[in-house]
Amino acid sequence: MKKTPVQRTASAVLVALIALSVLFPMAWMAIAGFKGKTEVLRSPFQFFPDMWRFDNYLDIAKDPQFSKAMAVTFIGALIFTALSLIVNSMAAYAFARLEFPGKRLWWLYCILPMFIPMMAILLTSFMVVSKLGMLNTMAVLIIPGVASAAQMFFLRQFYLGVPIAIEEAARIDGASAWQIFVRIFLPQSGAPFAVMGITAYLAYWNAYVWPILTITDPNLMQIMQFLGTFRSERGNDWGLLMAGSALASLPTILLLLFFQRFIVNGVRISGIK
Repeated sequence: MKKTPVQRTASAVLVALIALSVLFPMAWMAIAGFKGKTEVLRSPFQFFPDMWRFDNYLDIAKDPQFSKAMAVTFIGALIFTALSLIVNSMAAYAFARLEFPGKRLWWLYCILPMFIPMMAILLTSFMVVSKLGMLNTMAVLIIPGVASAAQMFFLRQFYLGVPIAIEEAARIDGASAWQIFVRIFLPQSGAPFAVMGITAYLAYWNAYVWPILTITDPNLMQIMQFLGTFRSERGNDWGLLMAGSALASLPTILLLLFFQRFIVNGVRISGIK
């Protein structure tokens, strides 16, 4: 059905308002990084600074602790994302295509964490990793969250939509379950992998509570942990803090821009399925 000029105008205005609501906080954060210590919270509100202070970005970028936190977090996020895709894709394939004893019970067990808030099991999770001697290691930041009920569910639904005829033809040709997974299912998983990969990356990059509980070694400090403790260590230098926050968000923004086409395709596929 063709839209009327009024409908097209209304749609354009709505899109513009949504874009503005999304971009405004990021734009304000980036510009606030050029402000002075007290200028950020000045009343009445002022969007642009009286004097642009480029030193804020230079100072935070030269901070060795900030650079180390960025590097350690980025490396950890890449490892976490890769392991998450590997583990959850194999589990999703097993639950979607393979038959084994207690399959329904195990599936219920795996997706149960989707309905349990993280804060409800935070203390018990900390006790477990503490007993295992994992505190102050990269393993404590990566391993506990690798298996994701949401990712298993998403990928399982996608794999259920792959035609069974393709799999049966491969079995007739003598392909094993592992070969079918690697040669048929994985090549078709680009779009859902992009969505799940970005989700896993953001979950690791934005983690704050868990690193605060499990990491006290400055060499392993995560970027959100660094920014969270910045104010208490550096005072109320809000301009410097906004500059650090803007730089910390830059890798994620660039990653989203690079994979945006795959993310859109993945969302479209999930809607069709």
